[in-house]
Amino acid sequence: MKKRTKKHLRDGLMPDFALRPAALHDVTALLGLVHDLAIYERAPNAVEMTAPMLQHALFGERKLAQAVLAERVPAEGEAILGFALYFTSFSTWTGKAGLYLEDLFVKPAARGQGIGKALLRYLAAEAVDRNCARLEWQVLDWNQPAIDFYKSLGAEPLDDWTRYRVNGAALNALASQETNHG
Repeated sequence: MKKRTKKHLRDGLMPDFALRPAALHDVTALLGLVHDLAIYERAPNAVEMTAPMLQHALFGERKLAQAVLAERVPAEGEAILGFALYFTSFSTWTGKAGLYLEDLFVKPAARGQGIGKALLRYLAAEAVDRNCARLEWQVLDWNQPAIDFYKSLGAEPLDDWTRYRVNGAALNALASQETNHG
């Protein structure tokens, strides 16, 4: 597997930016972007994660996720322009790992400059390098600009699947239920 480091992307119409894996010193800025994403997704109070939690998830003994950052080159002011946070999944159908993109966010002022596409290209290359069967994610059904963008890249919606979630009290109740094995 190739180790991905800074990758400079240049286009005459956009400012220079580079992609790089998140480092320990990025935790606070990355958490700020997660809060910005929550505001964009109309859930400004939904983020429960703290900086220590994110640090543990990305850099703990058992890494739970990875992140790649897009940053302005040369770095000036608020240098981080966007991020993608992802983790390894597994498909019993293909017998291979996959990459699951949990979050992709580009600051509004930096949109339309190829950063989102560059982040997804980075993840696609990572998936290919790891011999993954797929790269997948979800998008809010009202986020038409993102839906159109993803379709333009060849992504296909999985309209026949419905996502379910059990959390909070329902998760605790399910975990504490006794199982009758007949």
